[in-house]
Amino acid sequence: MKTVIVGAVAGGASAAARIRRLDDSAEIVMFERGGYISYANCGLPYYIGRKIKEEKNLVLNTPDDFKNRFNIDIKINTEVISVDTKNKKVLFKELHTGKTGEESYDFLVLSPGAKAVRPKLKGIESEKIFTVRNVEDIQKIKKYVVENSIENAVVIGGGFIGVEMAENLINIGSEVVLIEKLDQILAPFDYEMACCIQGKLAEKGIKLLLETEVKEFDENGKNISVVTEKHGKIHAQIVIMAAGILQDTDVLKDSGIEMGIKNSISVDKHMMTSVKEVYAVGDAVEIKNIVTEKKASVMLAGPANRQGRVAADNICGLSSEYRGAQGSFVVKAFELAAASTGLNERQARNEGLNYDIAILCPPSHATYYPNSKNITMKVVFERESGKILGAQVIGEEGADKRCDVFASAIRANLTAYDLTELELCYAPPFSSAKDPVNMAGYLIENIISGRVKQIHYSDVDSLDKEKYLILDVRKDDEYNEGHIEGAYHIPLDSLRQRFGELHDFKEKTICICCKTGVRSYNAYRFLTQNGFDCLNIAGGYYFYSGVKNGMFDSKPIHACGIGIK
Repeated sequence: MKTVIVGAVAGGASAAARIRRLDDSAEIVMFERGGYISYANCGLPYYIGRKIKEEKNLVLNTPDDFKNRFNIDIKINTEVISVDTKNKKVLFKELHTGKTGEESYDFLVLSPGAKAVRPKLKGIESEKIFTVRNVEDIQKIKKYVVENSIENAVVIGGGFIGVEMAENLINIGSEVVLIEKLDQILAPFDYEMACCIQGKLAEKGIKLLLETEVKEFDENGKNISVVTEKHGKIHAQIVIMAAGILQDTDVLKDSGIEMGIKNSISVDKHMMTSVKEVYAVGDAVEIKNIVTEKKASVMLAGPANRQGRVAADNICGLSSEYRGAQGSFVVKAFELAAASTGLNERQARNEGLNYDIAILCPPSHATYYPNSKNITMKVVFERESGKILGAQVIGEEGADKRCDVFASAIRANLTAYDLTELELCYAPPFSSAKDPVNMAGYLIENIISGRVKQIHYSDVDSLDKEKYLILDVRKDDEYNEGHIEGAYHIPLDSLRQRFGELHDFKEKTICICCKTGVRSYNAYRFLTQNGFDCLNIAGGYYFYSGVKNGMFDSKPIHACGIGIK
């Protein structure tokens, strides 16, 4: 049996190693266009910021190591330029010599990955403009940064790579302007959650230019100008183009292989393409979203590795299936970890789902243990069943592990009721007796049962003052620092003594606000049981003001959870 693998890194290298472990007699040939077959592409920005100090630490397996360990014929710096599925062979070209050749196969695994977007703009070919996709790219950037003592940089694109590169350029002393054509960075997050991260970037000195489109580039000696319509010319010594990635599947246009969305490769549950004995894995494939059960493109290392394993299993006679992805990821923004899994609210709305959201800001661990940090959480759930559809979690401590629990809950079809019963690890330095995930379950349960009715930040400013009253139950000093315009103020601890003041507003719906939703929930329960019609402002003044300003402040929030039974 002879298997040819086109493309290495996560999917291709995983498939090669798995085939060898299952069949020591198999002939395996791997083609890789670059000079590295297994490297930490997610770690590339941190090499620029000197968090990863040695280039060798980016390389997980050298071609020689991989060949010696797994007995695989590895052809690096060699590009496959066409795929002939009828005659079961690929045509390749050695990039250093220009020499071409053919390689036959019994099985073919396609792992072409994705390529960085380089928009066709005037000046785009400047040597001062760089992309970040592989080790060779990061080597060029490192060399340029060191040789030119970079003091100012422009990053175009506010996705994962853009945010990570902006942080790491700041960390080596450069001034950074981050340009994004949308009204927020990190599009997989909902707008208000992106505001959390935007606040942190701004606090660290990154200048954010949102809703800004680049028109062209103008090189001038040691500098390059990024020309925008909205902000004119922005001068820098280096430009990082991080405007996204596209499936790199052009080589397959005459192969007879069926293509899916966004020019991705269509595969079945065994990772087989429309052509028998041809498999595809990684960033270039179309898979099923396990939440919507619709076709999707998920460009992440974890799914690519699992897909490579599934393809290898089936090549070797094991009936293995890939059930789909939900899109779980985390990105670092200085002290913050921003994680997401499943659907965001925008996706749930576009899918026409009957959903609702829960917003809470619980502490990462017991507040009586030093250095507790609050986490901002947004959970999307199915309104009737309480099934978890997605979650976004941001914080300085514990955000990633909470999002991992939500990811597991989505995979297992758990509901909010199940979240309340999860027995999660607890000790004061690590969590609270009621973990933030438990708290999310309690809040959602209360929403579904009707024990609390919500109003979201986006609806507050449009309230009819003749029909609604905003009641702020925070302390005096908090209220005086800032509040929703027109809000009536009674601190929670005085509410039982002073709630008679609200009888003049008995015909109105009272929208209750505190810092994050904890005290307002307690006020809600008291007032509704005393005949008032109330709504709880989800996320409180913290969420409302953060979104309205386009970014959240970095002050710690002292709260102990939301929606306690």
